[in-house]
Amino acid sequence: MAAACRCPGVWFGRSKERPSLRHQRRIGGTRLEHLESTSEIVRLRALPKAEVHVHLEGCFEPAVLEQWARHAGVSMPRPRESLLRFSGLADFLHFLDWACGLASTKERLAELSYGFSRRLASSGAGYADLIVNPTHWRAWHGRLAEMIDAIDAGLTAAEQDGLPPVGLCISLLRTQSADAAAELLDGLLALRHPRVVALSIDGNEAAAGRTGPRFAATFRRAGAAGLRRTVHAGESSGPEGVRDAIELLQADRIDHGVRAIEDPELVALLADRQIPLGICPTSNIKLGVYARIEDHPIDRLRRAGVAVSINTDDPELIGASLESEYATCARVFRWSSEDLRALARNSIDASFANTEIKTKLLGALACW
Repeated sequence: MAAACRCPGVWFGRSKERPSLRHQRRIGGTRLEHLESTSEIVRLRALPKAEVHVHLEGCFEPAVLEQWARHAGVSMPRPRESLLRFSGLADFLHFLDWACGLASTKERLAELSYGFSRRLASSGAGYADLIVNPTHWRAWHGRLAEMIDAIDAGLTAAEQDGLPPVGLCISLLRTQSADAAAELLDGLLALRHPRVVALSIDGNEAAAGRTGPRFAATFRRAGAAGLRRTVHAGESSGPEGVRDAIELLQADRIDHGVRAIEDPELVALLADRQIPLGICPTSNIKLGVYARIEDHPIDRLRRAGVAVSINTDDPELIGASLESEYATCARVFRWSSEDLRALARNSIDASFANTEIKTKLLGALACW
């Protein structure tokens, strides 16, 4: 790291606090390993980077949920100590609906959004594209404008306090109808809220089946209106979902996309067009896409020339942090500092941040 380099106006996320024991336990076993791991976590926290695949729905803390549930008179689905233990993707998505149902006031939604910005800063990221799916938030159904305003209030307060800027990617659920998709886009275009940077789609691919044809017209119209397009694909579906995201939904970025590795021609297409993948290694392990981090294809995709980035997906719910994701992958795949710098550059380039933010982050990265 070039200690003498100074890049004013960029959030570095440098923290004087010691990394949590959770990080230390994950990375090292002996005391020496802990010390080495602590040093690496601090170094990676200082790496200028963006996060492009993370969900607000994945940022609930169990203690906060328990408090909100008690106030609302709502039963917890499981005891607090096992609240975040999921049997699979379907159980995980059901939990999201329950948790989001508790964020029923503007103050709670703003509090959650501010907390996201604080988490982002603690990992040393200088920008994030934050995904929000209105279908999960039943208290806000039919009130899209008010919901976005509440999230924006929390993010604006965070920025005023010096925390990193955040863009919103408003997401469809892939089980919705074509009419519902068109209605959501109509609402976004009528609002033209400056916080909203993209239209997204997420949800369980295996349960919904092939949905690209259903949403093609809406995504085409979103692109024509100036919204960016990001698509969850290639997680619970195979490479065919990734191909649909490219050919039918004209994705500017693909969230996950890891199953593309099963189709060499598709990998070549991703590399040739430099369509970025927002990959979340720990999420893929926790939700059973791969059994072990050693089996994960992120390094094979990277070596094939695909523009991959590292992200947390649902950080609080799966126990991940951005710097620990970098550290784990670097250790397992033996990445050099140049490899890490290239991955961080991918994250910045793949983000929907404006030119000024990207220029500042790239300048800071050159100093790392």
